[in-house]
Amino acid sequence: MSSALETILGFPEDDDYRIATHAPGPDGSLPLTPEMLRESPSGDLFGWSQNVGMGWDPARLLGPQVLILGTQGGIRDEDGRPVALGYHTGHWEVGLLMREAAEEVAGLGGVPFAGYVSDPCDGRSQGTTGMFDSLPYRNDAAIVIRRLIRSLPTRRAVLGVATCDKGLPAMMIGLAGMRNLPSVVVPGGVTLPPTRGEDAGKIQTIGVRFARGELTLEEAADLGCRACATPGGGCQFLGTAATAQVVAEALGLTVPHAALAPSGQPVWARMARQSARAALHMAESGLTVGRILTDASIRNAMVVHAAFGGSTNLLLHVPAIAHAAGLRVPDVSDWTEVNRSVPRLVSALPNGPVPHPTVRVFLAGGVPEAMLHLRRLGLLDDRVLTVTGETLGAVLDWWESSERRHRMRKVLTERDGVDPDTVIYPPDKARAAGLASTVTFPVGNIAPEGSVVKSAAIDPALVDEDGVYRHTGRAKVFTSERAAIRAIKDGRIVGGDILVLIGCGPSGTGMEETYQLTSALKHLPFDGKVSLLTDARFSGVSTGACIGHIGPEALAGGPLGKVRDGDWIDIRIDLERLEGRIDMVGDGDAPADPAEGAELLARRAPHPELAANPLLPDDTRLWAALQAASGGTWRGCVYDVDRIIEVLEAGAKALAAAREAGEAAGAAGAEVAGDT
Repeated sequence: MSSALETILGFPEDDDYRIATHAPGPDGSLPLTPEMLRESPSGDLFGWSQNVGMGWDPARLLGPQVLILGTQGGIRDEDGRPVALGYHTGHWEVGLLMREAAEEVAGLGGVPFAGYVSDPCDGRSQGTTGMFDSLPYRNDAAIVIRRLIRSLPTRRAVLGVATCDKGLPAMMIGLAGMRNLPSVVVPGGVTLPPTRGEDAGKIQTIGVRFARGELTLEEAADLGCRACATPGGGCQFLGTAATAQVVAEALGLTVPHAALAPSGQPVWARMARQSARAALHMAESGLTVGRILTDASIRNAMVVHAAFGGSTNLLLHVPAIAHAAGLRVPDVSDWTEVNRSVPRLVSALPNGPVPHPTVRVFLAGGVPEAMLHLRRLGLLDDRVLTVTGETLGAVLDWWESSERRHRMRKVLTERDGVDPDTVIYPPDKARAAGLASTVTFPVGNIAPEGSVVKSAAIDPALVDEDGVYRHTGRAKVFTSERAAIRAIKDGRIVGGDILVLIGCGPSGTGMEETYQLTSALKHLPFDGKVSLLTDARFSGVSTGACIGHIGPEALAGGPLGKVRDGDWIDIRIDLERLEGRIDMVGDGDAPADPAEGAELLARRAPHPELAANPLLPDDTRLWAALQAASGGTWRGCVYDVDRIIEVLEAGAKALAAAREAGEAAGAAGAEVAGDT
């Protein structure tokens, strides 16, 4: 035996040869009836054989079947130690929630099933080619979730257990598409912050801060070790993971006070059991997702998103949920109207003004506490149904006088010395505390289709007295995030610059997140304003004057792709009126006006280095083409099957016509040649 084979195979042991060739099979008998044998599909009957083959008691086969789908990753030992690591803490403890739910279903006479569709970590893939698969994965996972649900035809209800940036949006999109099925979302909760140290958002800047001399090697190593203080749950800030949990509850898809529970703790585990009871109740009463998800519940979710100051990535995910549910897809005007009318109430990481971690938001009352305030303002439709079978109004009535509410808020006061009303503010105190509205959608000659900025997170010190952020400066243009972050680390981005990153929309990089850049701009000192313009998207923890989702994207012919180094860019964002413009205003010695800039852009060819990343996978190229045919980023990067088929059929007809024209031209040419 070669040394390689000996190393791999080892030496045989006697146990290897003790091989059974048959077994008696499970005890008992299937609870079949003559009608079942005559009428049931063979798959249903064979399914029972599979169930008892896996060890289920044949006498307990008749209960309602509940499918528990989770995004669990990694392999945990019984004591919690890692056998194989997950991609992130957000799916590391999800299996514990699934177990709690399964035990509850079984204890109530049901038959639990479990399946898994794991998810990537956007933090882990920041600045790498892994980011090229991030947003496309959401669509893939939603498809797989629906396929798994349909592949268990006997399920009566579904529990979707998920936490993070792509897994939870995918779960909501997947469940929304199963409109006639009872379904409940079980949010995976949040991790705790370190007692002393930095949160999981700021810690992602240790590389750039070290490169710029802001941290020592020892400080970076120490802070990095402690940032994820507990092993499970989404990050400690109101990024995409936490915002998706908030939106799930605001849609009515979770039991009350489910979002942002601390992972691994008793209240979190009990929530899974409550969710299992809700799913069984839905199955018994005939309540389905299609009755919970309505145009009104979608708007409620948008209102709650604005009140929390949530991640801009939900501008992609909420429309996708609405599309999957067969509802009206909200557009930019809807988001603008909501954000103009809804006050921001939640003070938390990363927006502040006080950087409370998400566990404090949970203790302050979480989603139902914010919704109490919003209902008093007349901003919610509380007639919508929730997975409890009760209306939102009934749930909020319960919450307002519940023991749970008062005891949770008391824990926050006594444990951390924090007044709950300074985490989730009453509306009359929020504005005075510095909580500005959440997002603004600037337009202009660089962004004719629009763009988005989390205006709530612009440093108030950089805003003029009239509430307007103004920045006119020279562009420094980059065609890759790697080049842009290198310029920051090398000190080539200085106060007054406007960093322009192009070619990073869906067609260029799969619409990558650019948190490396936004976090660096927040946590590094600059002598003056530095703004960012890009057709990429941002992490939910991003802050500052960072304007993304610029459309059309550069590679689709957008004027952003024609901006050059040294161009004058004028940015104006009104944080009061939630209006904004981003314009190229000339390339001379001094800025001109938007009209001159627009004429100059119209005459230019695209940037000579503008191109899709050569490492962009074919899978992502296909996703980019399909979502573009479906309406693009402002419709949520969805797959609209009817639109896609229409485009394919039109393309097939055009190709056939071109082929016929070519054949006719060839025949005519041959005839002329024959005549001569």
